[in-house]
Amino acid sequence: MRLSDMRRTGLMLLAMLATATPAMAQEADIDMAQLGDFIRWSGVVTSLFVLAGAWFLLKLLSGFVNRFSSQFAARRLTMHKVATFAKFFIFIATGVIVIALSFKVDSTLLALIGGTAAVAVGFALKDLVASFVAGIMIIVDRPFQVGDRVSFGGFYGDVTAIGLRSVRLQTLDDNTITIPNNKFLSDITSSGNYGALDMQVVVDILIGGAEDFDLAREILTEAALSSRYIYLPKPIVVLVTQVPMQNFVAVRLRLKAYVLDTKHEKAFETDITLRTLRMFREKGINPPGAAGTSAN
Repeated sequence: MRLSDMRRTGLMLLAMLATATPAMAQEADIDMAQLGDFIRWSGVVTSLFVLAGAWFLLKLLSGFVNRFSSQFAARRLTMHKVATFAKFFIFIATGVIVIALSFKVDSTLLALIGGTAAVAVGFALKDLVASFVAGIMIIVDRPFQVGDRVSFGGFYGDVTAIGLRSVRLQTLDDNTITIPNNKFLSDITSSGNYGALDMQVVVDILIGGAEDFDLAREILTEAALSSRYIYLPKPIVVLVTQVPMQNFVAVRLRLKAYVLDTKHEKAFETDITLRTLRMFREKGINPPGAAGTSAN
C-alpha cells in the first residue's frame, strides 16, 4: 500500500470515530436518563433508614431469642424455629419496601423484576425438581424401603422417611441425616435387610497362626448359636483364612450369621465377640503376635 493510500485510510477511520463518538455518548446519556427515570431519589434516603431499622430489628430479635433460650432451655428449639421464620419475613418485607420506595414501579420495571425473579427461581428450583423426579423413581423402583439399614455416602443407619424431596437416615450414632433424592441416582446404595427384620452380620476374630483353629471355629460357632440375638432359620457360616501381618501369619475367623432384628446389630456383634474371647482365654487360644504364635 502506498503512503498516500495509508494516509487516506487513516483519515477515514478518524472521521468514522469522530462521528461515532457523539452517537455513542448520546446513547449512553439516553440509558442513564432512562435509568434515572426509574429511580425515586427521595425514597433512596428513606430506604437507608428502613435498612438500618431492619438490621436493628434483627439484632434485637437475636438477642431476645438468646436470652429466652438460656432461661427456658425446654423452649430453645421452638424459639429458634420461630426466630428463623421471623427473620425470613423481615428479609422479604425489607426488600419489598426498599424496592417500592427507591424505584418508580411501572409495567417496564415489573417486567424486568419478573424476568429476573423467574430466572433466579428457575435456578433455585432446578435441584428441587431433580429431587422430586428422583423421589418418584425411588418410590417406584424401591432400591430401599423405610426401616431398611443402608449404607450411602459414608453414612450407615436406618431409613426413617422417604419423601418427594429427600430421604432421612438415622445413623447408629443417633444423628438424623437428610439426603436429597437426586443423590441416589448416581451413587451406590447398599441395603442390609431390604424390607426384612433380620440381617446378616459379619464378625471377624483373629488368632495366632499356631493356635488350634478347629477349636476356635467351634467356639465361635457355639457363641453365635447361643446368642439371644441370633436368627436361627438362616445359616451360620464361619470362614477361615490366613492373613499376612507384619512379621507373622494370623488366622482370621469370619462369622456370617443373621441377627433377628437390625436394631440389635451392634449388640449381637458385642455379645459374640465377648463370649468368644472369654472362651479363647480359657482354652489358651492366643491372638496374633502373642506368646505361642509362630513366626513367618
